[in-house]
Amino acid sequence: MIVLSGVTLTLQSQAGPVNILRGADLTAPGGEHLAVVGPSGAGKTTLLMLMSGLEKASSGMVRVAGQELTSMGEDQLARFRLWNVGIVFQNFHLAPAMTALENVALPLEFARRPGAFGLAAKALDRVGLSARTSHYPAQLSGGEQQRVALARAVVAGPRLILADEPTGNLDHATGHMVVDMLFELAGEAGATMVLVTHDMALAERCGRVVRMEDGVIRESRP
Repeated sequence: MIVLSGVTLTLQSQAGPVNILRGADLTAPGGEHLAVVGPSGAGKTTLLMLMSGLEKASSGMVRVAGQELTSMGEDQLARFRLWNVGIVFQNFHLAPAMTALENVALPLEFARRPGAFGLAAKALDRVGLSARTSHYPAQLSGGEQQRVALARAVVAGPRLILADEPTGNLDHATGHMVVDMLFELAGEAGATMVLVTHDMALAERCGRVVRMEDGVIRESRP
């Protein structure tokens, strides 16, 4: 499902070039649940952005779901994400002027999937929010917003789920509930999941843990 080989990413700043990734290598088969840990600034979130095509590598190979992302244009990458990737961010990234139902239906509408709102309603029911479909993000708690984001991430049946510190803005009990849902939904879909976290207890729920330091994957362990 995921093959990264010799991936580098260099960004320009006023102080000169900044090497974010320095030759990252990673392989993950379909259906694997993989945690990425390491200190802040190690390149963990950047790794997810490359897997989703939201960031483009400076060099190396990024192949996801059999497609080479580094050779794609922006329109191709957008279509790739619509059909293959669901993303759960720490800060939810819900559209504030849209209801929970509209937020979840959004990727389906972009993909022109029939019955988008019916599928979105089922996804919200799956995460326990059938009574909140007409509520706006500002009317929801942090845990409820993250569950809306989770429903949005899985509603289109993605082959790859990327989760970037999904419990970072939640209290312990709420975070535990959201994580249980995340693993359950990913397992039901048979999706590959890559989870970035600082929480080792959460990381160890995955089948494999890799550690990043200084833009390189230093170790991998079951």
